[in-house]
Amino acid sequence: MLVSCGRKNLSISMHRNPTRELLQNYLSCYPEEREVVEKMLKFLDSHIDCFERSLTIGHFTGSAWVMDSSHQKVLLTHHRKLDKWLQLGGHADGDSNLLNVALREATEESGIEKISAISQQIFDVDIHLIPARREEPAHYHYDVRFLLAVPEQAKYEVSDESHDLAWVPLNEIQRLTSEPSMLRMVRKSAHYAHHQFD
Repeated sequence: MLVSCGRKNLSISMHRNPTRELLQNYLSCYPEEREVVEKMLKFLDSHIDCFERSLTIGHFTGSAWVMDSSHQKVLLTHHRKLDKWLQLGGHADGDSNLLNVALREATEESGIEKISAISQQIFDVDIHLIPARREEPAHYHYDVRFLLAVPEQAKYEVSDESHDLAWVPLNEIQRLTSEPSMLRMVRKSAHYAHHQFD
C-alpha cells in the first residue's frame, strides 16, 4: 500500500477507499471468492492510476447486471469488439465511483434513462484478460459489477458498441455463453429473485 504524509498522496489514497470498503464487504458475503477479491485489493493498492485506461497492464471497470421489473430477464449486449454476449459496462476513465460508472455505461449502451441501483453493494467481481487489438496491448479488466433495474416496458436502443441488445431470460443465458462469471451472475440473480418473491 502506498504510504505518504503528503496531502496529494493522501488524497489519491482516499479516493480508492470506497472501492476498498466495497470489496471488503463483498468478501464478507462471498468468502469463497477470496482469491479474486484479494487480487483486486492488491491491484487497487499498488497502482494510483488503477481507474485510468492509460494504465496499460489493466484497470478497473464498472459493469451493470440490468434486470427487468420481473427480475426474470437480464439486458445483455452482443459486444462488437469482443463478439460475445456480455453484461453492459465499460471503463472508469478516472471515476473511482464504480457504481456511477456502471450506471453511466448502462445508460450509454442501452439508451434507457431511468436505470437505478437495486443495491449500492457489489453484485459480482471478475478479472479477465482483454486480447491485444491494433495498438492496444493485451491487458486485464478488474471488473466490478452492480445489480441494476429498469422501469417496466423500458425501450432500449442499440449503440455503436454493440451488434445487438436483448432481454434474455435467466434460464436461457447458458445458450449464449459458457463463461463462468456470467453463469455465476445468473445463479446470484436467480437467488435474489427467489428471495424477492418468497
